Amino acid sequence: MDTTAKTFICISNYFKGNDFLINMKKLGNKVFLITSEKLRNKPWAFDSIDEIFYMPGQDIDWDLDMLLQGVAGIMRNEKIAAIVALDDFDVEKATYLRENLRVDGMGQTTGRYFRDKLAMRVKAQAEGVPVPAFSALFNDEYINTFADSVSPPWVLKPRSEASASGIMKVHSKEELWEKINELGDNRIKYLVEQFKPGAVYHCDGLNFNSKVLFSLTSQYLATPMEISQGGGIFRSANIPYNSADEKAIKKVNEQVMKAFGMKHGATHTEFIKCNEDGKIYFLETSSRVGGAHLAEMVEAASGINLWGEWAKIEDALVRQETYKVPSQKKQFAGIVLTLSKFEHPDLSGFNDAEVCFRVPLEYHAGLIIKSEKHERVRELLDDYAERLVKDFATVAAQEKVKKLH
Repeated sequence: MDTTAKTFICISNYFKGNDFLINMKKLGNKVFLITSEKLRNKPWAFDSIDEIFYMPGQDIDWDLDMLLQGVAGIMRNEKIAAIVALDDFDVEKATYLRENLRVDGMGQTTGRYFRDKLAMRVKAQAEGVPVPAFSALFNDEYINTFADSVSPPWVLKPRSEASASGIMKVHSKEELWEKINELGDNRIKYLVEQFKPGAVYHCDGLNFNSKVLFSLTSQYLATPMEISQGGGIFRSANIPYNSADEKAIKKVNEQVMKAFGMKHGATHTEFIKCNEDGKIYFLETSSRVGGAHLAEMVEAASGINLWGEWAKIEDALVRQETYKVPSQKKQFAGIVLTLSKFEHPDLSGFNDAEVCFRVPLEYHAGLIIKSEKHERVRELLDDYAERLVKDFATVAAQEKVKKLH
């Protein structure tokens, strides 16, 4: 067994991933973090980080040449075992570094399948994975053919933004062209897709040696798109085990992972069950742990800490060892979360025994609950959502996307 310390470079231009850093350090490794200068004062897990490097700006403001030269400088004295992207927006940065520095791991072509929604759809369609009808915005004739043959409403989606950021719903061909013309040269960074009403699910998983070793299927009780465009309470809960929906979604999830070439790591993948035909359609995926404290919800239901297990997977890979996922509990959990009009909301009144986690974010009010009964979780989520709306919730206007990836 290889017991020597390995050096990992972790990239996170948002404040997240402390659990990953802590577990990577516990495994006896050297941990370097590259993050944004504006996050210098965030409560990073400093005791688990050997050195932090700060980049000016945030996300797309990062100078990739500067990043490359900085990491190349580290490599003069360190043997880099792996480069890990902890956030969705860091995937391109990590693949760019791996390609240039010849570090093992996901390269730029595969990385596109986990960041670029157009690449996802083209690949999924080619591999027989059901996707809503879509079109790129490169060619006017293709767009007109789409608009004339696919019934509205449609959604214009940025190809590489996260969650529901920048999505626009349109209801006619005339409105579609108005929106496309407003985009100008940015039209190539969007796609148009048929909007299919239905229940939206997410499958959070762990992969090793090109196999899905663990996944938990949950349903958004208010979708990210609904919340971003109309305000509301974010809610999600895992669905009954061995139900028809769980089996169907897990099957399509495995299809997606195989088609996209996912070998190792954590994934967060979204699907929709169409109201019209009852089919499961693939929406999007990412090579990371889900945001909005979904990792804590998954752990409450399954006992599996996605961040910690992802660290073990990365450690096993560089040591050329095997990885075995822990035994899974089969409980039920859910999260309810909203923007709060209070900086530090007092949620002491939410004191049911099922409450297991309170979201520690400023100007947010949120809780995670768990139970052996699915019905109890849904009952509490409904009750808590009503109470949060009444006493805590506020709505912030969705920021217009000014810079696209």
